[in-house]
Amino acid sequence: MIAPPAPSMLRALPAKHRERLVRVAREVSFPQGTRLFEEGRHADRFWVVRTGTVQLDMRVPGRRAAVVETLGHNELVGWSWLFAPHRWHMGAEATSPVRAYEFDATAVAALCRDDPELGLDVARWVGEVLAHRLRSARSRLLDLYAPYGSGDPR
Repeated sequence: MIAPPAPSMLRALPAKHRERLVRVAREVSFPQGTRLFEEGRHADRFWVVRTGTVQLDMRVPGRRAAVVETLGHNELVGWSWLFAPHRWHMGAEATSPVRAYEFDATAVAALCRDDPELGLDVARWVGEVLAHRLRSARSRLLDLYAPYGSGDPR
């Protein structure tokens, strides 16, 4: 079963909050093969993909990094900036040319402190994305390791 996409910033945030966030964003481009971040390093920014795809991966001792999820249009890349100790829990690589909005975590945190309603909406959005990714990871693990897959009859 293919899960619906995680909530996008467009669907999750009211227009007034999206507009405030986009004002502190900068447009960036990454060629295919660019590493956006590495697992374990300091997380000080995040992205919303406009075009292209980004794969999230995890280090596996003695093996190549395992791809966890592929993200595309309007999807959030990076949530570790929001939670101490602010270290990436995964790595990320552009698997096609990518255009994205890049957000500086310090600037966004300041906006959220100054406007608690915005802060709550951002935290809720990131939380919903995390919940979606946990459900997706659970399904993938069940498909890989459970004797009968995820058990979803659909």
